[in-house]
Amino acid sequence: MRKLTYFVACSLDGFIGDEHGDASAIHRFLDEEYFAYLGAEFPETLPTHVRRRLGFDGLPGKRFDTVVQGRASYELALKEGITSPYAHLREYVASRTMGASPDPHVEIISAGLADRVRALKAEEGGLDIWLCGGSRVAGELLDEIDELVIKTYPLVYGAGMPMFGSGLDIKEFTLGEVRTLANGVLVRTYTRKA
Repeated sequence: MRKLTYFVACSLDGFIGDEHGDASAIHRFLDEEYFAYLGAEFPETLPTHVRRRLGFDGLPGKRFDTVVQGRASYELALKEGITSPYAHLREYVASRTMGASPDPHVEIISAGLADRVRALKAEEGGLDIWLCGGSRVAGELLDEIDELVIKTYPLVYGAGMPMFGSGLDIKEFTLGEVRTLANGVLVRTYTRKA
């Protein structure tokens, strides 16, 4: 069975962006060591156009062959004229408000998100599924999340968009690997506690 991994960046106080979802404050931490780490461990989590720029085009996927993201996350790419930000993966966008997909490579999931993700997880073979964001989608899929990979940046927002944007029951995860980068970014991996 394939896993659903919420691979996400957040502030020290658990926000993935400011009140409007803007996470550009973390850009100052996207240095050479950071990109080397992603290239070695999670090359498929970089958008296709960034992979090209960094010379990661030829790197095979190590963890994921599918990405699920929310409408707000997807719209960041659309604002830049990019209709398939992760063309090297199967792309799904969860949205109740988008009509037809602007790209044949991107499938819109307008209803039954948890059921669709369960079906993706049940597929035979392949790599795992990356939950890219956003906050409300992560809240809706919390019961389906098998693993958390949290990149915590040494910033405090004070307020903003939480990692899980809905009222939730408490779920427990077990800490696995911890990696500290020289720029202060901490990467923690958790698995769902059985």
